[in-house]
Amino acid sequence: MTTSTRGASKVPAVLVLEDGRIFRGRAYGAVGETFGEAVFSTGMTGYQETLTDPSYHRQVVVMTAPHVGNTGVNDEDPESARIWVAGYVVRDPARVSSNWRAQRSLDEELRHQGVVGIQGIDTRALTRHLRERGAMRVGIFSGSALPDEGTMLAEVRQAPEMSGADLSAEVATKETYVVPAIGEKKFTVAAVDLGIKGMTPHRMAERGIEVHVLPATATAEDVYAVNPDGVFFSNGPGDPATADGPVAVMQEVLRRRTPLFGICFGNQILGRALGFGTYKLKYGHRGINQPVQDRTTGKVEVTAHNHGFAVDAPLDKVSDTPFGRAEVSHVCLNDNVVEGLQLLDQPAFSVQYHPEAAAGPHDAAYLFDRFVTLMEAERA
Repeated sequence: MTTSTRGASKVPAVLVLEDGRIFRGRAYGAVGETFGEAVFSTGMTGYQETLTDPSYHRQVVVMTAPHVGNTGVNDEDPESARIWVAGYVVRDPARVSSNWRAQRSLDEELRHQGVVGIQGIDTRALTRHLRERGAMRVGIFSGSALPDEGTMLAEVRQAPEMSGADLSAEVATKETYVVPAIGEKKFTVAAVDLGIKGMTPHRMAERGIEVHVLPATATAEDVYAVNPDGVFFSNGPGDPATADGPVAVMQEVLRRRTPLFGICFGNQILGRALGFGTYKLKYGHRGINQPVQDRTTGKVEVTAHNHGFAVDAPLDKVSDTPFGRAEVSHVCLNDNVVEGLQLLDQPAFSVQYHPEAAAGPHDAAYLFDRFVTLMEAERA
């Protein structure tokens, strides 16, 4: 990625997809060039949380909502210490931030962090294209001396693909840190950081859990060195087929029958640990309005998602695994994608979506309570 942080509102910009489709607009954020996987997010709010979600590492995010940036940017809402998206695509950015919490504009923040974007294109047409053709590599180019179309397309096609990408260690913490319990400490949890969002340990801390956040490269010995009451595996970017290390750690957790909870990438890790396969979705689930049914209760929840891969597990039966019986606990009502797994013979479960959802919805927050219940039962 090459960038300049000078003003960009009238600078020409071009978005080039790997199948040759081209969109022309104006630069938004930093000026330069960037490459990644083109994906779309359907959320109308929460753009600051989206930008700072490590799961979006190496992805160029297309916002389907036409007007983005209305509430500006503040220092309280980021989910991590930086913006992780590789590029940002919007139709009509707000000209003025209008919120009492705003400290600067979204455009200023993108420029400050060197994130190349494009504005003024038909994001609905681009989203429809990605729905029909699938997520694909993309490049955004802006500046006074743009390459010719053939050169831009060749550069896009040379960019790495998301399939086979091992990215968790690139976004995870390098050193263990502790998020203390809020109020009385009731439990200790070892959280393996595969791209964790800041709200996740906070949700656990609200429930009296002291969270030890460990690097993605943590071993089973590292996990049990904190004497955990439960183990958590976080969300994160990349292809779960590359995550052999976390899978091995999770299998050891299952052998010891320690209460276990995983979300997003952690759900895919549990799927692999149980012997299921994973596969890449055509265009993935991203945004804050995905309908999921909890099959254990029959309740339908509106949930926040960010995943391009899914677990290949049977929806219509209980499966025998090396760690006991397992079943699909949650399913997406749009396309029947597996959205959760649970073991029936020991305390372990996972979901594919984001129950912490700082920007909402909060329908799935009960899952942290379910994790607490497992640890309480194990202690009893």
